[in-house]
Amino acid sequence: MVTFKMKTALLMFLPVLALAQVPAVDEPESKPAPAADTERSVSWKELLPNIASDQKRIWLFPFQLGQPGVLIPTTAVLGATAGLVALDPYDTPYFHHTTAFSGFNKVVSGSNASYGIIAAPVSFYLIGLMRKDSKMQKTALLAGEAVANAEILTTVFKDVDRRVRPAAIGTGGNYSDTWFDSKGSWLRGQGSFPSGHTIAAMSIATVVARRYRQHRWVPFVAYGLAGVVGFSRVSLSAHFVSDVFMGGVLGYSISRFAVLRQ
Repeated sequence: MVTFKMKTALLMFLPVLALAQVPAVDEPESKPAPAADTERSVSWKELLPNIASDQKRIWLFPFQLGQPGVLIPTTAVLGATAGLVALDPYDTPYFHHTTAFSGFNKVVSGSNASYGIIAAPVSFYLIGLMRKDSKMQKTALLAGEAVANAEILTTVFKDVDRRVRPAAIGTGGNYSDTWFDSKGSWLRGQGSFPSGHTIAAMSIATVVARRYRQHRWVPFVAYGLAGVVGFSRVSLSAHFVSDVFMGGVLGYSISRFAVLRQ
């Protein structure tokens, strides 16, 4: 008997199954890549050292703000985030009280989104093994590396800002005073900012989209699914729009500049 969760999981697998139809290509690819896209070495043995190296790059990023092309986009992102934080008290109550997305929320629930996020790199790796496709295997490892980096960063942020989630705010509650007030144990990422589901989904999407961008449909599907996950966090009142926005930006940045280093 096919259950509702099985149907949902199948939908999550469809993009991976579609990529499985692409002919296997051993590394390096047949067409030489530009110097900026040189493949980074990755394997199970190198995974932990790579993550340690990534974390160094991530936490030392503020020292790079003086470099050309860094300060302006960083300022733009921070400005956009501040603007969304200011708007959170106005847009969040709608999603908290509406039932318009009940069907969508049932399909893309928090647990289903988590299953899909975990299933994506795992299925990539298993299909890569079966097809002897080193590119798919490396994509899976890079995606796993990106998620690990994203979750480390997210846990620190959440434990510092401890922002209250929209769902925890009662009727008539104050959506403006949400920072440094979340209850719960430390070292578990209890806060709302940024969205953990979104940062993980976007980090995987960026790895897949960048490594398979020669297939034009892949970036649209990858980023589209990440966007669906992000929207679900708002419609479920699990996060504010600003949480999701910053999660998406951080997931993209971690994957592209810290993991893939492109």
